[in-house]
Amino acid sequence: MSPAAATTIAVIGAGSSGIAVAKALKERGLAFDVFEKGSDLGGMWRYDNDNGLSSAYRSLHIDTSRRNLGYPDFPIPADQPDFLSHAQVLAWLEAYAERFAVRPHIRFRTEVASVAPEGQGWRVRLADGEERDYRAVVIANGHLWDPRWPVFPGHFAGEAIHSHHYRTAAPYEDRDVLVVGIGNSAVDIACDLGRRARRVHLSTRRSAWIAPKYILGIPTDRWTGFLTRKLRLPTPVARGLIRWLMLLTQGDQRRYGVPRPAHPIWREHATISQELLPAIGHGRLAIRPDIAELRGHEVAFVDGRVERYDAIVYATGYRTSFPFLDPAVFAVTDGEAALYRRMLPPDRPGLAFAGLVQPIGPTIPLVEIQARWLAAVLAGEVRLPAPDTMRQEIAAHRARIARRYVGSARYTLEVDFREYARQLRADMARGIGGA
Repeated sequence: MSPAAATTIAVIGAGSSGIAVAKALKERGLAFDVFEKGSDLGGMWRYDNDNGLSSAYRSLHIDTSRRNLGYPDFPIPADQPDFLSHAQVLAWLEAYAERFAVRPHIRFRTEVASVAPEGQGWRVRLADGEERDYRAVVIANGHLWDPRWPVFPGHFAGEAIHSHHYRTAAPYEDRDVLVVGIGNSAVDIACDLGRRARRVHLSTRRSAWIAPKYILGIPTDRWTGFLTRKLRLPTPVARGLIRWLMLLTQGDQRRYGVPRPAHPIWREHATISQELLPAIGHGRLAIRPDIAELRGHEVAFVDGRVERYDAIVYATGYRTSFPFLDPAVFAVTDGEAALYRRMLPPDRPGLAFAGLVQPIGPTIPLVEIQARWLAAVLAGEVRLPAPDTMRQEIAAHRARIARRYVGSARYTLEVDFREYARQLRADMARGIGGA
């Protein structure tokens, strides 16, 4: 490894995580390069991003309200709406990159082909064949781009896509469409389709708690923040209170035909939608149970009902994958992401991941804390514990997740914002990572 490589860090991806890491590294005077496959920054928030990784659809608006969304040192201006569109989020990310002079460090249209251990560091090979050595690599390529497809008996003869490829409802004009899933994207897409398609059904295996974006005119996540940060209530208690506020303001979701989940609201991510229940009430869409079998253009459901559809949109989540990384080096499998502080594999010094979290709470400000923590580690300001201690921390986190959340691949990357942020801040204050 060359002397220059011994002091240089590679960052892969220029989305909201990558640019936060770049800013944190820059502030500590660390040398780094950012590689971005596309022609501009923004990641998933750049609609039709030419890196091919964005899952944004035209009607997408973020589910975190403006006050809670921003980076701590770069809040979203007060003249923006409560819930920003993808275009407004992108404009804000571009302003952030300009404000902190991150853009000059980014190599656009530069795809990373492989990342592999090399001596005491890491070798990055680019798609054009160029190779570079680095002392550390921070992977920030996102985890909402590699579609997870469900498997059902039989075969569907109509058009079937994953929500990753959905953009507008126009192609579904006057068609019968089934949306599979009941997460935020599934519900958004179903409501979008309900304005153009002839008939829209939403299939769900175990349903979800449907939370409105507003309660009494105030964004719901601000109520949650008040209960957890101001009143210091535990997350399960706060979410239980939110459930009662939901019941008072929008009524029982079962009245609309949306089954109530068997598990309590604090054991899963609620689905955020101001439109789903009214759309059902207006007859623009209806709920169906899990699929039992695909039969050509017909779908048989577990309740015995059989219906015909022209198209299916599978909003069934994403796999966490790294096409440039050999799985023998590191891989995330369902139910397990063996990362200390959700960022570092204990047996791969110099390899780090940013943004590989699914928080109860907002993602972007949490990733900013991750970025500062990583920069502090790479600058030698935070000393890491021994690998065995890291593994103990990973096992303890995994046990907490298993106790708290329903068993699902969706919760592989789960963290509680308040608990996790407190851990990272404590590490930075002490100058050493904890168990």
